Amino acid sequence: MTTTRIAAIDVGNDSLKGVFGKLESEVNIPNVIARDIEDRPIIGIEELDAQSPLDGIHIRVHSPTLKDNNAIYRVGNLATKSTNSTELDPGSSKSEEDQTLVMLFASLALDAAGHDGFKKNNKVIEANYTLGTGLPLREVKEGKDVGYRSKLLGSVHQVEFLVTPQYQGVKVNIRFDEVKVYPEGFAAFINLVMDNNGNIINKELIDKRILIQDIGGLSTDIAVIKDRKVDDDKAQGFNLGVSESLELIREEIRSRHGVELDSRRDVVEIITKKSDRNHIMVKGSRTSVHDIVDRIMLELAKKQYRHLRNMWQKNSQTEICYFIGGGSSVLKEYIKTLNNNLDGYNIDFFEDEKESIWMMVHAYYKLISDYVRKSEKADKVKEEQKLAKSK
Repeated sequence: MTTTRIAAIDVGNDSLKGVFGKLESEVNIPNVIARDIEDRPIIGIEELDAQSPLDGIHIRVHSPTLKDNNAIYRVGNLATKSTNSTELDPGSSKSEEDQTLVMLFASLALDAAGHDGFKKNNKVIEANYTLGTGLPLREVKEGKDVGYRSKLLGSVHQVEFLVTPQYQGVKVNIRFDEVKVYPEGFAAFINLVMDNNGNIINKELIDKRILIQDIGGLSTDIAVIKDRKVDDDKAQGFNLGVSESLELIREEIRSRHGVELDSRRDVVEIITKKSDRNHIMVKGSRTSVHDIVDRIMLELAKKQYRHLRNMWQKNSQTEICYFIGGGSSVLKEYIKTLNNNLDGYNIDFFEDEKESIWMMVHAYYKLISDYVRKSEKADKVKEEQKLAKSK
């Protein structure tokens, strides 16, 4: 009998977050890839294995699900240093992009290479996963979750580590025993009301009418929670995230100060770091970019607030709106200020930024773990009934 390992993965527009097994392993990889050659040049090849695999993900990916099969990529931190790196573009569908799949397979291969429970023969690992993941509400409403799930099931997806620290030459064959694709808004609600063992917590939220505004890199989803489930007819998705604003900030910093930032993630670090927030180094001098950041982010916050206002007007009995996602962490203070000066809605943010950013992947973990528990219980009942009949 093959061993299946639980994986919960959120392929966010800024970064991929994943948790595996019994939460003993987690990974966070910038959602950046770059096409590359097989023998990428490296200085100090003899010191390669002293580095973290996360800093040198260099892989060939073979999968029938990919439009560009058998291609070689730099992924994550390594890709941010490339001149040809790509990030997901506004308006793109997460379920239809090769980049989403490359990131997903890379994270699973990293976990498999560091896990002892899979069968391994001559540097080839056979890895079976039960996966919980998700898509934006907009894509689920369009039925794209069905196609995305079928892409993953029924095929073998191979990741070959090339010039990657510690894993050079390792091949991972990935198979899925089950794939559950959840709408992101519903997953966020589950995370608020369920613990890792499937028990109900925060009982006061169960029967409330709630909005959940999930601000991501490329899109915003607003889930309407009523009677303990997402109201599909009222839930809405918008092609409005923080990525475009981050690019504007990055471009203005480049044109005004001559400083080239590698990726959007560098911009996020500048505007969220605990000390010296909104400052960069220009020719060795500490320089404020506060005016650039404030102007561009306030404009985005106003657009997000208009979506909140419109949704609340259409769902007038809403009791609270929770803001989640990486974009919410970046826009939190701007939205709070607007709300205090304007409508004064009952809104809430998660003060722990990691909790907000990792909320979706923790929700997928709770949902897929609950599915596995129920499946195992059902299998046990069937086995008992079978034994009873044979007596």
